[in-house]
Amino acid sequence: MADSAPNKKAELNEELDRLQTRLPDRVARFMQKVRGPAAAPYRVPVGIALIGGGVIGFLPILGFWMIPLGLAVMAQDVPPLRAPLVWALRKINGERK
Repeated sequence: MADSAPNKKAELNEELDRLQTRLPDRVARFMQKVRGPAAAPYRVPVGIALIGGGVIGFLPILGFWMIPLGLAVMAQDVPPLRAPLVWALRKINGERK
């Protein structure tokens, strides 16, 4: 299973790149900053905060939408989250031909 970890990271990066090309410019630039190495120390705490806010999603502004976003942010640094995110991104991006 350790052999598939670098492969899943490469697949995740490829799918995120495909998604990023379809996003508006400002969103794509923000996504690039979040994916960059400078943001690495902040990704897991921000992901946990998003998931925590999503748990109390019945409140205004905080919503259940924050849970998958938190998991997606954390997937860059947490290997078990990569495979499900790659699967979801393939569905969003459309299967490669």
